[in-house]
Parts: sequence; C-alpha cells; structure tokens
Amino acid sequence: MASVQDHDTGDLRHRIEHAPMGAYQWLIIGICTFLNALDGYDVLAMAFTATPVTEEFGLSGSELGFLLSAGLLGMAVGSLTLGPVADRIGRRNMTILAIVVNAAGLFLSATSANAAELGVWRIVTGLGIGGILVGTNVLSSEYASRARRGLAVSIYAAGYGVGASLGGTAAVWMMSEYGWRSVYTLGGALTVVALILVVFLLPESAAYLYNRRPAGALEKINRIARKVGQAPVSALPAPLGPDGGTRAAGPASGTASGTAGEDDRGIGALFNRNHRKVTVLVWVSFFAVMFGFYFVNSWTPRLLNESGLTQNQGVVAGIMLTLGGTIGSLLFGFLTARWSTRSTLFWFTIGSAVAIVLFISSTAIVWAVFALGIVVGMLINGCIAGLYVLTPQAYPASMRSTGAGWAIGVGRAGAILAPLATGGLLDVGWTPQSVYTGVAGVVLIASVALWMLRRSDIEANRAPRR
Repeated sequence: MASVQDHDTGDLRHRIEHAPMGAYQWLIIGICTFLNALDGYDVLAMAFTATPVTEEFGLSGSELGFLLSAGLLGMAVGSLTLGPVADRIGRRNMTILAIVVNAAGLFLSATSANAAELGVWRIVTGLGIGGILVGTNVLSSEYASRARRGLAVSIYAAGYGVGASLGGTAAVWMMSEYGWRSVYTLGGALTVVALILVVFLLPESAAYLYNRRPAGALEKINRIARKVGQAPVSALPAPLGPDGGTRAAGPASGTASGTAGEDDRGIGALFNRNHRKVTVLVWVSFFAVMFGFYFVNSWTPRLLNESGLTQNQGVVAGIMLTLGGTIGSLLFGFLTARWSTRSTLFWFTIGSAVAIVLFISSTAIVWAVFALGIVVGMLINGCIAGLYVLTPQAYPASMRSTGAGWAIGVGRAGAILAPLATGGLLDVGWTPQSVYTGVAGVVLIASVALWMLRRSDIEANRAPRR
C-alpha cells in the first residue's frame, strides 16, 4: 500500500500533472507569456525601424534584407545550440543567461554606428531569444496541469502576437518622438524587467531536478511544492537506468518513460530508435508551419497591394492577421481540453491551407479580405501554438529542452527561407495568387506529417481525461 501511495502522491510531477492549477502556476505561465511577447516585439522592432535605419545608413535592398533576417538567424542558432545546454544546466538557468544576452543585444543595437554593427547585435539578440524560447516553452508546459496544458501553452504562444501588436504601436510613437534607436532601448529595458521577474519568481523545472539531481534538489523541489500548494516530498525516487524502469509520472512525459537513461540525453537521443520518427515528423511540421506563418505575416501587405488593394488596405489586412492570431492561439488551447493536441493541430493545418487560398482569391471584395484575414491569422497562429504544445509532449523530460530547441530552430529555418523564396518566385514571374497557393501546399506538408504521427506513443496523441 505504501508504494501505491508514493506513486500517487509522492512525486511532485504527478501532483502537478493531475491537481487543479493554482495562482503560482498561472503566474509562471504569465511570466513565460511576457517573455514570448518580447520575441514578438523584437521581430517587429526591426520591421518598423527599417525605413529610418535604411535612410541613416544608406542601405541597399539586400543589405536591409540581411538586417531583417539577422535576428531570425540568431534565433535559429540559439534554439539549436542552447536547447541541449538547458537540459544540462536547467531551464531556469538557461532562461536567465539567455535574457542577459538578449538585453545586451538590444541595448548594443541602439548604439550601432553602421549596418554591420547593427547586424552583429541583431544576431546576438536573436541568440538570446532562441535560448529564452527553449526554456519558457518547456516550463510553461511542465507547470500546467494535464487538463489545462493546451490552454496554458496556447496563452504562452499568444504572447507573441500581443508583443508584436503592442510593440509595433509603441515603436511608431517612440520613433516619432525619440528616433529609431529608442525602440531598441525600450526593448532592452523591458527585457531587464523580465530578468528581475525570472530571478525572483520563476522556479526551476521540477522534471530537471528529478532527473539531473543537482545539489539541493530535494530542498528546491519542496520549495516548489509549497508554492504550488502541495505537501513536501520526503525523498527522491531512485534514478532509472538506461533500461527505463518504472514509468515516470511527470507532465508531458512524451514517450513511455518520462525519466530516461543516458541514451535519452543529448542531441543524439533525438534520433535513437525511440524518437527518430517523432523527431523527423515534428521537424517537418515545424518547418512547414513556420514557413507559412512568416510568409503570411511578412508578405501580405505588399502582395495585396499588387493584387489591387491600396497600401492602407494592405496594412489593415495585416492588422487583421494579428488580431486573428491572438484569437487562434486561445481557441487552440480551449479545443485541446477536449481533443488530443496532435488531432487538433492536424485540423488547424488543413484549415490554414484552405483559408490561405480563399484569402488571396477574395481580393475583389475588400470586406471579405479583412474577414478572411482574421480567419487566416487565427488558424496559422493556432498552428504555431499547437506546435509549442505538441513538442514538449513528444519527448521525455530528460531531453525536452533539446527536442523543443531543435524543433524551434528547424522552424526558424523555414521562417528565414519563406521571405527569400517568395521574393525569388515573384522575380521569375509568379503571381500573388500562385505564391499563396504554393504556400498553402507547404502547410499541407505539415498535415501529412501530423497524420503520420498518429500512431506514435506520445502524450500529444492522448486526449485529456475528463
């Protein structure tokens, strides 16, 4: 009887998984959401300052294109390289380190004397954001209950759109009053605020403490237990060996063993026999969805203008995409309270592809463009939210940051390629309608990958218990 009691209530991960979420857990989600909003702010900061930066430094189109891609390049490298580090030093520690790098990049961007310097600091800023994302994505998943995980991570994902919208509005005012450098100074100041919040309020991953057993692990787990309203843990279970042993009950355990052996650690574990198929399909999904997401958000105003709408109407359509994005992220979260993450995401990708084609086909009716803009933004942003929910659910705790980091990094490669590929296709004579249709086809590749993932033994394939 004692062993059953220990299994049901002794493991803090199991209790977080199944108990109702408390105020402290929602605070963790809020802090992670704020950090994701800084990502949205940073991406829009370069877009909004493009004109004054071009005028001050006398940039050509290709030079400006490099600056617009530099931050995304840094994010990709940061996600790929820092995810495995987070699994070794802790998700909270990685988040703190990444925030410091991000803040330094933003403040130094404001001091740039030429385009080369600005490009370097944009890469540094992106490295920091990449590290932030691999930590916060996992923490927001692990501290949510199973019943509320989809909603919690979707709220986290919605932070990107909120940060982009509010940040863009603030950037317009800041530039008119204080010049383009103030946009980066404000971003750096907001990042310092985030650093203070993380240092004083954000806990370490409980799964990391159980798996890695750093000094004082039990004391740290019990401090977390008190904050989430749970009884203290008397002792940590014996570590499992490479053969797996008893199944862990931690949140988002991913595969059949939530606490894995040495062969479930490091980059190589992504391609061992247990995870190879999942890794490839998650990467394909991330690449295809990110390709579609960044195409829609970066090219829509210009391509609508080429399709007959005025410049202002194109800008309004872009705003509709952002508005729909926040709705879509939250909608995805509510739906995953009833259906599995993978199946919900599958239908979101199908809907996104259809909506993208209908959107560009309705340019003769302005109100239809605006209405469908909300639908496209809702569905494609819901796909992004879904990937952030699905990825931590696809791997065991010992490699969760590695899995999330590499998936996000591969996705950023799609984000970088989308604007470049679109420009090349337009140069060789593709029409806006054919480009949008082609992008819809790319998004459908994610649908195929998600369909192939349906038989994998991962939490993302299981609906929450009701």
